[in-house]
Amino acid sequence: MINGAISNSWRNQLGDVGLGDLIERARGCGAGHIELRQTCLAEAESGAGDDWRPELNALSDIVARFPDLTFDLAVALPCLTTDVDPQGGLYQSQLEAARLVGGGQPHLRTVDPAADDTPWETPADVAPQVNRIVPLAREAARQGVIFSMENSGQPLRAMQLLVQEARSQMAADEGQYLGLCPDPANQLRRHPESRPLDELAALPADYIKIVHFKQARDGVALESVADGDLDCRAMARILQGKAYAGPAVMEIPSSDGVFDNLAASFAYLDG
Repeated sequence: MINGAISNSWRNQLGDVGLGDLIERARGCGAGHIELRQTCLAEAESGAGDDWRPELNALSDIVARFPDLTFDLAVALPCLTTDVDPQGGLYQSQLEAARLVGGGQPHLRTVDPAADDTPWETPADVAPQVNRIVPLAREAARQGVIFSMENSGQPLRAMQLLVQEARSQMAADEGQYLGLCPDPANQLRRHPESRPLDELAALPADYIKIVHFKQARDGVALESVADGDLDCRAMARILQGKAYAGPAVMEIPSSDGVFDNLAASFAYLDG
């Protein structure tokens, strides 16, 4: 796996330090991948909501500065709860930015902030979401962009069902671009009686496009990945057993000591 960081971990610093300099510090902690998160891109974005747009020249400068790192673009996109126009200006700008920062493997990671947390159990439960996702995933595939979804409110088994049903309506070569960003800690917070690591183990390997690590203890978020409510080392072993070689992003909270916490998170998992 590739040690990864995410730009919303630096929310506290972005007002005083440029995005490129923060990426430099993350690289110094051992990061080999950076997830560039909408709302935390400083000079590389403008606007909000449907009016949000990436500043492509600024993104290009950042990526050119770090040829040894890989990047993906992460956005809040209500793709599960509303009909997003795959040809609309917002989505097309997100795909363009994902292609720019992603190099040979462009990747748009999405999360729907309004996603329902009542688990989907049957194909009928996910039918409305499938109808919304398929056109977006097809357009992403047409442009060579991986389209992944984080399990914000749903358990991983429900997201697996969604991808399975959506892929069944797509050509095989299109469907390979659609997958998930598993975040077992999200599931444990919303569904404390569930077994997210068992559900991660059950995911087909090609559904996993990028992963998030975070930690809590007794439901309270920790500033680094360490011992806590979720066995993060077991999570890493599951991914290694699937031969997952993509980014493992430490989605740790923003704090004054975030880079010490990032280095400690990498060391904990490596240990």
